[in-house]
Amino acid sequence: MICALTVWLLRRSALWLLVGAGVLLLAAANTHLVYVATVSQPDCVAHLRQADEKSRSSGSFRAAISSCTSQ
Repeated sequence: MICALTVWLLRRSALWLLVGAGVLLLAAANTHLVYVATVSQPDCVAHLRQADEKSRSSGSFRAAISSCTSQ
């Protein structure tokens, strides 16, 4: 009887340890994602400066407000 209870407690505690490790891993991954998103500074990409009929029909896109200075 005591042996079965001990095995049950060991299995239950091992399960909770795995759940806790999974939650910690998820929290660490999300923290890293937020860190990388706030620290990274992507380069400017080429895009259309002004929309015209030709660009609208060809499927080209432009930025709503460009954060890059024109060169």
